[in-house]
Amino acid sequence: MHQLNITTPALMFSAVSLILLAYTNRFLAYAQIVRNLYADFQKNKDVLLINQIKNLRKRLYLIRAMQIFGVASLFLSMASMLFLYFDLNILGGIAFALGLILMILSLSVSLWEIQISIKALDLHLKNMED
Repeated sequence: MHQLNITTPALMFSAVSLILLAYTNRFLAYAQIVRNLYADFQKNKDVLLINQIKNLRKRLYLIRAMQIFGVASLFLSMASMLFLYFDLNILGGIAFALGLILMILSLSVSLWEIQISIKALDLHLKNMED
C-alpha cells in the first residue's frame, strides 16, 4: 500500500463540500417542484402528474443516497486523517480507500439520477411537440 500522509485525505474536503452543495441544491429544487406538483395535483389528478410524482419520488431517494454516500465519504476522510495523525497508517489507508469508494458510489448514483431527470424532461418535450 502506498504511504499516505495527513494532507492526502484533506484534499477530499473541498471536492466533497462542493459536491454536497450541488446535491443540496438539487434537493431544494426538487422540493419546490414537489410542492408545486402537490398544488397542481389537488386541482387536477392527471395521469401525467401521477407519473411525474413517481419519477420525482425515485429521484429524491437517489439524491438521499448520493448525500449519504457523500457524507460518509467525508466522514471516512476525516477518520483517515485522525488515524494518520496517530500513526495508525494501515487504518488511515483503509479509511481513505473506503472514503474514495463511497465517493465513487455517490457520483455513480448522481449519474443515474441525471439520466432519470433527462428522461423526465424528454417526456415533457415530447408532450409539448404532440
